[in-house]
Amino acid sequence: MKKIIVVGSANTDMVVKSAKLPLPGETLLGGTFFMNAGGKGANQAVAAARLGGNVILVTKVGNDIFGKQTVEGLQKEGINTDFVFVDDIAPSGTALIMVNDEGENSIVVAPGSNANLLPADISNVKNIAEAEIILMQLEIPMETIVSVAKYAKSNNQKVIINPAPAQKLDDELLNGLFLITPNETEASLLTGINITDEATALQAAVIFLNKGVQNVIITLGSKGAYFQNENLKLMIPAPIVRAMDTTAAGDTFSGAMAVAITENMDWENAIKFAVQAASISVTRLGAQSSVPYRNEIVI
Repeated sequence: MKKIIVVGSANTDMVVKSAKLPLPGETLLGGTFFMNAGGKGANQAVAAARLGGNVILVTKVGNDIFGKQTVEGLQKEGINTDFVFVDDIAPSGTALIMVNDEGENSIVVAPGSNANLLPADISNVKNIAEAEIILMQLEIPMETIVSVAKYAKSNNQKVIINPAPAQKLDDELLNGLFLITPNETEASLLTGINITDEATALQAAVIFLNKGVQNVIITLGSKGAYFQNENLKLMIPAPIVRAMDTTAAGDTFSGAMAVAITENMDWENAIKFAVQAASISVTRLGAQSSVPYRNEIVI
Protein backbone atom coordinates (compact mmCIF):
# COMPACT_ATOMS: atom_id res chain seq x y z
CA MET A 1 0.00 0.00 0.00
CA LYS A 2 1.31 3.45 -0.92
CA LYS A 3 2.66 5.45 2.02
CA ILE A 4 1.39 8.81 3.23
CA ILE A 5 3.87 10.73 5.39
CA VAL A 6 2.35 13.56 7.41
CA VAL A 7 4.84 16.11 8.71
CA GLY A 8 3.25 18.40 11.26
CA SER A 9 2.02 19.23 14.72
CA ALA A 10 0.50 17.21 17.54
CA ASN A 11 -1.38 18.97 20.34
CA THR A 12 -3.66 18.24 23.26
CA ASP A 13 -6.86 20.25 22.82
CA MET A 14 -8.64 21.63 25.88
CA VAL A 15 -12.16 22.47 24.76
CA VAL A 16 -15.00 24.41 26.35
CA LYS A 17 -18.42 24.21 24.69
CA SER A 18 -20.77 27.07 25.57
CA ALA A 19 -23.75 28.92 24.09
CA LYS A 20 -21.60 31.74 22.76
CA LEU A 21 -17.97 32.81 22.54
CA PRO A 22 -16.96 35.28 25.27
CA LEU A 23 -16.20 38.90 24.49
CA PRO A 24 -12.92 40.41 25.74
CA GLY A 25 -13.18 40.71 29.52
CA GLU A 26 -16.35 38.61 29.68
CA THR A 27 -16.73 35.49 31.82
CA LEU A 28 -19.34 32.90 30.85
CA LEU A 29 -20.69 30.22 33.17
CA GLY A 30 -22.28 26.93 32.18
CA GLY A 31 -19.77 25.61 29.66
CA THR A 32 -18.82 21.95 29.20
CA PHE A 33 -15.13 20.98 29.30
CA PHE A 34 -13.39 18.07 27.63
CA MET A 35 -9.91 17.17 26.38
CA ASN A 36 -9.18 15.77 22.97
CA ALA A 37 -6.16 14.81 20.90
CA GLY A 38 -5.47 17.47 18.27
CA GLY A 39 -2.84 19.37 16.29
CA LYS A 40 -3.20 19.74 12.55
CA GLY A 41 -0.52 17.19 11.71
CA ALA A 42 -1.92 14.54 14.03
CA ASN A 43 -5.49 15.32 12.96
CA GLN A 44 -4.61 14.83 9.30
CA ALA A 45 -2.71 11.63 10.07
CA VAL A 46 -5.70 10.23 11.97
CA ALA A 47 -8.07 11.24 9.16
CA ALA A 48 -5.90 9.52 6.55
CA ALA A 49 -5.53 6.39 8.70
CA ARG A 50 -9.25 6.06 9.51
CA LEU A 51 -10.11 6.52 5.84
CA GLY A 52 -7.83 3.69 4.73
CA GLY A 53 -4.38 5.24 4.33
CA ASN A 54 -0.98 3.75 5.22
CA VAL A 55 0.28 6.59 7.42
CA ILE A 56 3.54 7.66 9.06
CA LEU A 57 3.44 10.77 11.26
CA VAL A 58 6.55 12.90 11.74
CA THR A 59 6.06 15.19 14.73
CA LYS A 60 7.62 16.22 18.06
CA VAL A 61 6.05 15.93 21.50
CA GLY A 62 7.20 16.87 24.98
CA ASN A 63 8.57 14.46 27.55
CA ASP A 64 5.33 14.70 29.53
CA ILE A 65 1.98 13.01 30.06
CA PHE A 66 0.43 14.75 27.04
CA GLY A 67 3.25 13.48 24.81
CA LYS A 68 2.87 9.91 26.06
CA GLN A 69 -0.91 10.03 25.57
CA THR A 70 -0.41 11.39 22.04
CA VAL A 71 1.83 8.50 21.03
CA GLU A 72 -0.52 5.92 22.54
CA GLY A 73 -3.49 7.44 20.73
CA LEU A 74 -1.71 7.48 17.38
CA GLN A 75 -0.66 3.86 17.75
CA LYS A 76 -4.27 2.85 18.48
CA GLU A 77 -5.19 4.43 15.13
CA GLY A 78 -2.65 2.21 13.34
CA ILE A 79 -0.31 5.12 12.58
CA ASN A 80 3.45 4.50 12.40
CA THR A 81 4.99 6.51 15.29
CA ASP A 82 8.65 5.63 14.69
CA PHE A 83 9.34 9.30 13.93
CA VAL A 84 7.42 10.94 16.75
CA PHE A 85 10.41 12.66 18.33
CA VAL A 86 10.54 13.53 22.05
CA ASP A 87 11.65 17.02 23.11
CA ASP A 88 13.31 17.12 26.54
CA ILE A 89 13.17 20.93 26.67
CA ALA A 90 9.73 22.15 25.59
CA PRO A 91 6.37 20.74 26.72
CA SER A 92 3.92 19.14 24.32
CA GLY A 93 1.82 21.51 22.25
CA THR A 94 -1.56 22.51 23.62
CA ALA A 95 -4.58 24.32 22.20
CA LEU A 96 -7.33 26.15 24.09
CA ILE A 97 -10.56 25.95 22.09
CA MET A 98 -13.96 27.54 22.64
CA VAL A 99 -16.95 26.33 20.64
CA ASN A 100 -20.39 27.97 20.50
CA ASP A 101 -23.81 26.50 19.77
CA GLU A 102 -23.45 27.28 16.05
CA GLY A 103 -20.28 25.21 15.85
CA GLU A 104 -18.02 28.25 15.43
CA ASN A 105 -14.74 28.13 17.31
CA SER A 106 -12.03 30.36 18.71
CA ILE A 107 -8.59 28.78 19.19
CA VAL A 108 -5.27 29.74 20.78
CA VAL A 109 -2.33 27.35 20.30
CA ALA A 110 0.79 27.10 22.47
CA PRO A 111 3.12 25.26 20.05
CA GLY A 112 5.54 23.90 22.65
CA SER A 113 7.60 21.06 21.18
CA ASN A 114 6.06 21.58 17.72
CA ALA A 115 8.20 24.69 17.36
CA ASN A 116 11.29 22.49 17.74
CA LEU A 117 10.51 20.08 14.87
CA LEU A 118 13.48 21.12 12.74
CA PRO A 119 15.11 20.06 9.45
CA ALA A 120 17.73 18.12 11.45
CA ASP A 121 14.91 15.90 12.76
CA ILE A 122 13.59 15.28 9.26
CA SER A 123 17.02 14.12 8.11
CA ASN A 124 16.53 11.13 10.45
CA VAL A 125 13.33 10.06 8.66
CA LYS A 126 14.77 7.55 6.20
CA ASN A 127 11.30 6.42 5.07
CA ILE A 128 10.51 9.83 3.60
CA ALA A 129 11.84 8.80 0.19
CA GLU A 130 9.21 6.03 0.07
CA ALA A 131 6.19 8.32 0.41
CA GLU A 132 3.66 8.64 -2.38
CA ILE A 133 2.24 11.72 -0.63
CA ILE A 134 3.86 14.11 1.84
CA LEU A 135 1.21 16.15 3.64
CA MET A 136 2.08 19.28 5.64
CA GLN A 137 0.40 22.20 7.42
CA LEU A 138 1.75 25.39 9.04
CA GLU A 139 1.92 24.64 12.78
CA ILE A 140 5.63 23.73 12.61
CA PRO A 141 8.62 25.95 11.66
CA MET A 142 8.54 27.24 8.09
CA GLU A 143 12.20 26.24 7.61
CA THR A 144 11.14 22.61 8.16
CA ILE A 145 8.28 22.86 5.69
CA VAL A 146 10.55 24.42 3.05
CA SER A 147 13.25 21.81 3.65
CA VAL A 148 10.82 18.90 3.23
CA ALA A 149 9.24 20.46 0.14
CA LYS A 150 12.65 20.99 -1.51
CA TYR A 151 13.65 17.39 -0.83
CA ALA A 152 10.35 16.05 -2.17
CA LYS A 153 10.59 18.20 -5.29
CA SER A 154 14.10 16.87 -6.03
CA ASN A 155 12.76 13.34 -5.52
CA ASN A 156 9.65 13.87 -7.72
CA GLN A 157 7.28 13.26 -4.80
CA LYS A 158 3.81 14.76 -4.43
CA VAL A 159 3.49 17.36 -1.69
CA ILE A 160 0.15 18.60 -0.33
CA ILE A 161 0.18 21.75 1.77
CA ASN A 162 -2.82 22.74 3.84
CA PRO A 163 -1.85 26.39 4.54
CA ALA A 164 -3.32 26.61 8.03
CA PRO A 165 -3.09 28.52 10.25
CA ALA A 166 -3.13 31.22 7.58
CA GLN A 167 0.20 32.86 6.82
CA LYS A 168 2.11 34.03 3.78
CA LEU A 169 4.05 31.48 1.72
CA ASP A 170 7.10 32.14 -0.46
CA ASP A 171 6.64 31.72 -4.20
CA GLU A 172 9.55 29.26 -4.17
CA LEU A 173 7.54 26.93 -1.94
CA LEU A 174 4.46 27.20 -4.15
CA ASN A 175 6.34 26.60 -7.41
CA GLY A 176 6.00 22.92 -8.30
CA LEU A 177 3.69 22.13 -5.38
CA PHE A 178 1.37 19.22 -6.26
CA LEU A 179 -1.70 20.41 -4.32
CA ILE A 180 -2.71 23.24 -2.00
CA THR A 181 -5.91 23.03 0.10
CA PRO A 182 -6.72 26.41 1.70
CA ASN A 183 -10.11 27.48 2.99
CA GLU A 184 -11.60 30.83 1.92
CA THR A 185 -9.78 32.81 4.62
CA GLU A 186 -6.40 31.23 3.91
CA ALA A 187 -6.78 31.56 0.14
CA SER A 188 -7.83 35.20 0.52
CA LEU A 189 -4.69 35.95 2.55
CA LEU A 190 -2.42 34.19 0.07
CA THR A 191 -3.91 35.70 -3.09
CA GLY A 192 -5.46 39.03 -2.06
CA ILE A 193 -8.82 37.94 -3.53
CA ASN A 194 -11.86 38.27 -1.25
CA ILE A 195 -13.36 34.81 -1.76
CA THR A 196 -17.13 34.59 -1.39
CA ASP A 197 -18.26 32.22 -4.16
CA GLU A 198 -17.19 30.04 -7.08
CA ALA A 199 -16.26 33.01 -9.28
CA THR A 200 -13.89 34.53 -6.72
CA ALA A 201 -12.49 31.08 -5.91
CA LEU A 202 -11.63 30.74 -9.60
CA GLN A 203 -9.77 34.07 -9.52
CA ALA A 204 -7.74 32.92 -6.51
CA ALA A 205 -7.05 29.52 -8.08
CA VAL A 206 -5.61 31.20 -11.18
CA ILE A 207 -3.14 33.12 -8.99
CA PHE A 208 -1.98 29.88 -7.35
CA LEU A 209 -1.64 28.18 -10.75
CA ASN A 210 0.37 31.10 -12.08
CA LYS A 211 2.75 30.67 -9.14
CA GLY A 212 3.40 27.08 -10.20
CA VAL A 213 0.97 25.11 -8.03
CA GLN A 214 -0.21 22.13 -10.09
CA ASN A 215 -3.63 21.60 -8.46
CA VAL A 216 -5.73 23.92 -6.29
CA ILE A 217 -8.65 23.09 -4.00
CA ILE A 218 -10.30 25.93 -2.11
CA THR A 219 -12.70 24.68 0.54
CA LEU A 220 -15.80 26.85 0.91
CA GLY A 221 -17.39 25.54 4.10
CA SER A 222 -21.04 24.62 3.65
CA LYS A 223 -20.82 25.48 -0.06
CA GLY A 224 -18.39 22.63 -0.74
CA ALA A 225 -15.04 22.84 -2.53
CA TYR A 226 -13.71 24.41 -5.73
CA PHE A 227 -10.99 22.63 -7.76
CA GLN A 228 -8.88 23.87 -10.63
CA ASN A 229 -5.79 22.84 -12.55
CA GLU A 230 -4.66 23.69 -16.07
CA ASN A 231 -7.13 21.21 -17.60
CA LEU A 232 -10.14 21.05 -15.31
CA LYS A 233 -12.49 23.14 -13.16
CA LEU A 234 -14.91 21.59 -10.67
CA MET A 235 -17.32 22.86 -8.04
CA ILE A 236 -18.26 20.05 -5.66
CA PRO A 237 -21.21 20.92 -3.36
CA ALA A 238 -21.30 19.80 0.27
CA PRO A 239 -24.20 17.83 1.74
CA ILE A 240 -26.51 19.84 4.01
CA VAL A 241 -25.69 19.06 7.65
CA ARG A 242 -26.17 20.71 11.02
CA ALA A 243 -22.72 21.86 12.13
CA MET A 244 -21.88 21.22 15.77
CA ASP A 245 -18.11 21.92 15.70
CA THR A 246 -15.98 22.86 12.69
CA THR A 247 -12.68 22.04 14.43
CA ALA A 248 -10.58 19.73 12.21
CA ALA A 249 -12.93 19.88 9.21
CA GLY A 250 -10.09 21.17 7.04
CA ASP A 251 -7.74 18.55 8.48
CA THR A 252 -10.23 15.80 7.71
CA PHE A 253 -10.57 17.12 4.16
CA SER A 254 -6.79 17.17 3.57
CA GLY A 255 -6.24 13.73 5.08
CA ALA A 256 -9.05 12.35 2.92
CA MET A 257 -7.54 13.91 -0.21
CA ALA A 258 -4.20 12.25 0.53
CA VAL A 259 -5.92 8.86 0.73
CA ALA A 260 -7.95 9.45 -2.43
CA ILE A 261 -4.83 10.38 -4.40
CA THR A 262 -2.91 7.28 -3.24
CA GLU A 263 -5.91 5.24 -4.41
CA ASN A 264 -5.80 6.89 -7.86
CA MET A 265 -9.32 8.32 -7.64
CA ASP A 266 -10.13 10.88 -10.33
CA TRP A 267 -10.36 14.48 -9.11
CA GLU A 268 -14.16 14.59 -8.99
CA ASN A 269 -14.53 11.45 -6.89
CA ALA A 270 -11.54 12.35 -4.72
CA ILE A 271 -13.05 15.71 -3.83
CA LYS A 272 -16.51 14.21 -3.25
CA PHE A 273 -14.85 11.71 -0.90
CA ALA A 274 -13.05 14.48 1.02
CA VAL A 275 -16.07 16.81 1.14
CA GLN A 276 -18.24 14.06 2.56
CA ALA A 277 -15.64 13.16 5.19
CA ALA A 278 -15.32 16.81 6.26
CA SER A 279 -19.11 17.24 6.31
CA ILE A 280 -19.45 14.30 8.70
CA SER A 281 -16.72 15.70 10.95
CA VAL A 282 -18.53 19.02 11.56
CA THR A 283 -21.54 17.18 12.98
CA ARG A 284 -19.39 15.93 15.91
CA LEU A 285 -17.50 17.57 18.75
CA GLY A 286 -13.72 17.68 18.91
CA ALA A 287 -10.80 17.32 16.55
CA GLN A 288 -9.70 13.70 16.10
CA SER A 289 -12.84 12.46 17.86
CA SER A 290 -14.90 13.92 15.00
CA VAL A 291 -13.03 12.21 12.16
CA PRO A 292 -15.12 9.56 10.35
CA TYR A 293 -14.11 6.05 9.37
CA ARG A 294 -14.00 4.69 5.81
CA ASN A 295 -17.22 2.71 6.15
CA GLU A 296 -19.13 5.96 6.80
CA ILE A 297 -18.24 7.44 3.39
CA VAL A 298 -20.49 6.76 0.40
CA ILE A 299 -19.69 8.34 -2.97
